Amino acid sequence: MTASRPPNTAEELRGAGLRVTAARVALLETVRNGDHLGVEAIASGVRERVGHISLQAVYDALHALTAAGLLRRLEPPGSPARFEGRVGDNHHHLVCRSCGAVTDVDCAVGAAPCLTASADHGFSIDEAEVIYWGLCPACSTTPRS
Repeated sequence: MTASRPPNTAEELRGAGLRVTAARVALLETVRNGDHLGVEAIASGVRERVGHISLQAVYDALHALTAAGLLRRLEPPGSPARFEGRVGDNHHHLVCRSCGAVTDVDCAVGAAPCLTASADHGFSIDEAEVIYWGLCPACSTTPRS
């Protein structure tokens, strides 16, 4: 039996039916190497790898990669959209009310969808999205004014 190797970025793009471009490869790698990055940080990371790219091209690529299931878009209320490469599981997030830091947290209990709705209203529920709010360790030790 041979061990299967994980697909490389180009193979993942092809497998998702997307054209392989240097910008898409750089964007996917930037998001996966980052930590819940916003669009500006992603654009900066892509520019470091491939040179000039317009912000609109970054938005277009993010939309395509998210629609293809290669990236996940996170939109905490009151915060700009963030993107992450952790997809395919039903994890949740911790968000700092002070600095906006975002951290992954695995399901609270059990298998997806982790939580049982008090009423499903006829929906076939397959995912639960939970955002825990509070102060990160750095902000909780900083005196408030």
